[in-house]
Amino acid sequence: MHDINEILKKYKVHPKKYVKKGKIIYVEANEKKYIIKENKIDKVILDYLKSRSFNYMPEKLTNKNDKYDIMEYIEEYEIPKEQKIIDLINLVSLLHNKTTHYKETKEDDYKEIYEDINNNIEYLYSYYNDLITIIETKIFMSPSEYLIARNITLIYETLYNTKEQLEKWYKIVKENKKHRLVVLHNNLEIDHILINEKKYLISWNKAKIGMPIIDLLKLYKRTAHDFEFSELLKLYEKNYPLKEEEKRLFFILISLPPKIELKENEYENTKEATKMIEYIYKTKIFISPYNSNERPKNNSHKNEN
Repeated sequence: MHDINEILKKYKVHPKKYVKKGKIIYVEANEKKYIIKENKIDKVILDYLKSRSFNYMPEKLTNKNDKYDIMEYIEEYEIPKEQKIIDLINLVSLLHNKTTHYKETKEDDYKEIYEDINNNIEYLYSYYNDLITIIETKIFMSPSEYLIARNITLIYETLYNTKEQLEKWYKIVKENKKHRLVVLHNNLEIDHILINEKKYLISWNKAKIGMPIIDLLKLYKRTAHDFEFSELLKLYEKNYPLKEEEKRLFFILISLPPKIELKENEYENTKEATKMIEYIYKTKIFISPYNSNERPKNNSHKNEN
């Protein structure tokens, strides 16, 4: 607390009241409210964002070398979550647009991604194969076990199709000489956008340089159950169209089935199993129009209902 008092004194903030919530301290002082938290944003990235005129971050009283950030508390407007997610995806596309740069591809860059995903697919196949073997030995299945058993073919099919798409992606990218990188917020969720007269992205402590789809991947995994992501992707691509190989990789990564671990609480197990199956179905519906465009048209099915 001594360090915090020192930095408040340095910037002439005279606190009347402190409230600590997690890692954030709320301060009432100078007839204003402030937020204090540890300064963890990468300083190089912060400078880069400023150089690219990305001005959608809260103003700080402190500078980048201080141990703590002091910011005025932002009073949010009441905005429907459906609007907030649209504003968030628009800000992310702008962030990526402003910070795009290209890097020469090393021989093992794509190979490493390919092998990581392939190993993950094999691990998940083995994991669910072992799990269903155990489940099928039981005379009476629990509700969560029954859900998994009933949908195990879906899980296997998803892993097979993901493997197939991975091979196609790798054939495309093996000869690429360059790939594009952006500043990633790397911690996107609906609570990390604040809206009043302006829009602000907050919680930048995980920001880094990487492929643009990483932000989309993390946002999808956190919001797939709540929003129609196909519309959000269209909005994103209006400002920042994905390259063919980027979109393929994004679809591959979101297609990987979540790993479910059964615990003692059957209510939680059933909830998690339901959530996992819904995620697989929703993702399949989301990417199916794209994958169906790749398949040769078969006129013999033209008049089927």
